[in-house]
Amino acid sequence: MSIYQFRASRKPTGGTYHKLSKKKKAWMGSDFIPVRMAATKTKAVRMLGGNKKMKMLTADKANVMDPATHKSTPNVKILTVKENAANPNFVRMNIITKGAVIDTEAGLARVTSRPTQHGVVNAILIKK
Repeated sequence: MSIYQFRASRKPTGGTYHKLSKKKKAWMGSDFIPVRMAATKTKAVRMLGGNKKMKMLTADKANVMDPATHKSTPNVKILTVKENAANPNFVRMNIITKGAVIDTEAGLARVTSRPTQHGVVNAILIKK
């Protein structure tokens, strides 16, 4: 079953909206892809207008920035997921999402990118 992202078919009062047009492929959403810890693997998906979006499937490295010095270090190895506000079970499964706290070789870092949307893991170091 596909995910359809458009307005609700019901009004706040309970009545129904009249359809102005039929469903379009552009209004379809996508399923949640959990980014797991393994060798980095991405997949290109065609989007509206022929554009490409890189979807990350697995990740083992991240681009980490130090907010104190404003210097970033690319390709820092991810050791494990320490905390994830999206779902506590994601920590046990080592699933990386935006806002997750990951343990890297550079230290603890919070993920700022959306790996399944951007195709890369960007993070900022957390002060201790």
